[in-house]
Amino acid sequence: MTRTTETVPAEFFDALYREDPDPWDFATSDYERAKYAATLAALPSSRYRRGLEIGCSIGVLTRQLAGRCNALLGVDLSEAALAQARERCRDLDTVVLARMTIPRSLPNGRFDLIVISEVGYYWSRTDLAIMARFAAERLERGGHLVLVHWIEGGADKPLDGNEVHDRFLAEPGLTALRDENRDPYRLTVLQRS
Repeated sequence: MTRTTETVPAEFFDALYREDPDPWDFATSDYERAKYAATLAALPSSRYRRGLEIGCSIGVLTRQLAGRCNALLGVDLSEAALAQARERCRDLDTVVLARMTIPRSLPNGRFDLIVISEVGYYWSRTDLAIMARFAAERLERGGHLVLVHWIEGGADKPLDGNEVHDRFLAEPGLTALRDENRDPYRLTVLQRS
């Protein structure tokens, strides 16, 4: 099977969530639980004013990030995933969840935390470059960008995790605070300089 080079469309994810409400076992996997703990432990600040989670899926990490943010915007392109995220975060008045097809539509405002976890490798190289610029422009000075991606690629992904992280690391205005291969995923924390 030939690897795609285009950003994976919303229909791909909608079909996955129709077939299985948690296709990657975000809510039940020990691997995911450990990865979320590592992600939260890697956050350089104990508290953030306004966070953005791109690709929030069913809201498992969203709920955990909410405990560190005064306000958190979670976005995803799948309405089926967002329905679950809304249910999971229904008691959190600091969380707003919205359907957005990134990068065709982008949230307004500035953020002191942006989290992109397990979603960047579904973008084309062009869209990845747009998102790297977006992060550098929309992060407040001193704000943090956290990237977490499975390292290997696949036929359903235009990129692999290392390509995603390397592109953000090359973006002017972003400085690496941490970049770790935690096999089988990579965790990178950048700061807006």
